[in-house]
Amino acid sequence: MKGYLGVDVGSVSTNLVLMDEDLAVRADVYTRTQGQPIAAVQRGMDELVAQFDRSWDIAGVGATGSARYLTGVVVGADTVKNEITAHAVAALHTVPDVRTVLEIGGQDSKIILLRDGVVTDFAMNTVCAAGTGSFLDHQAQRLGIPIEEFGTYALRSEKGAQIAGRCGVFAESDMIHKQQMGYATEDIIMGLCESLVRNYLNNLAKGKTISAPIVFQGGVAANAGMKRAFEAALGTEVIIPPHHHVMGALGSAILAKEHVERTGRETAFKGFETSQLEYRTSSFHCKGCANNCEIAKIEVEGEVLARFGSRCGKWDVDSAESKRSMEPVFVVD
Repeated sequence: MKGYLGVDVGSVSTNLVLMDEDLAVRADVYTRTQGQPIAAVQRGMDELVAQFDRSWDIAGVGATGSARYLTGVVVGADTVKNEITAHAVAALHTVPDVRTVLEIGGQDSKIILLRDGVVTDFAMNTVCAAGTGSFLDHQAQRLGIPIEEFGTYALRSEKGAQIAGRCGVFAESDMIHKQQMGYATEDIIMGLCESLVRNYLNNLAKGKTISAPIVFQGGVAANAGMKRAFEAALGTEVIIPPHHHVMGALGSAILAKEHVERTGRETAFKGFETSQLEYRTSSFHCKGCANNCEIAKIEVEGEVLARFGSRCGKWDVDSAESKRSMEPVFVVD
């Protein structure tokens, strides 16, 4: 069968999705990046293969996430797109008339506004950890509660405690103070969810018109307490799609299919065997001008696969063969 692969590599999680020709998800993987994006992609590819028959013919591959350029080189991506585009495409695929996308991942959060299927506005928060998956993970560990049960605890609360949510440090100290005062754990957790939603809406959504249908995606969407808090604050239903935790990868797979069909090109996918190769990454500074760009270099078995990072593109043509043809190793649309 013909399939399309999407890969989303972020600072906290690495996600892969395999879709068929009808854009139905046939397999997905959610794994931790742990500061090693290449190893995470290779591990994810092995886990993905374990879920289906190797007879699948991969016709297109898309990459997104903070490590999308690196991922594009490693897997042989046909398209490399930013997270806003990938998440918007995935949301539209799931809820065709979606107008607002709330996305909270492991290390950042986003809001995307769409009108008639087109992104009209967006905002990202990459500065403060409050409200992100990593912050909630830390609080779950501190409370001795599995993160998977965080939402269940929140739903037991009838009234959440008042927790400061503007800053992660203040939120944690406020939670400790409420514990010392004897507040029930479920009320503290629900109060935390409510404060994080307030923080999200006051920062990312400030000055923006949030309209239904609203889709909530990202790993934090699994927290039922956050869904309840968003619905209470917005006064409307918030939709959580079935594959909310891998929506970036899902959108990448869709974009890869569209790209391959539009261009008629064969995929650049290097095969699932790349999970067995040993990649080496290094960097150097270009002294060609005052920009002093840091150039990242990727090698496998002594061969340079790619260099990127220069503002002028001087180093973007990689191997000797690529230099002769003057074509980059992969295409970034």
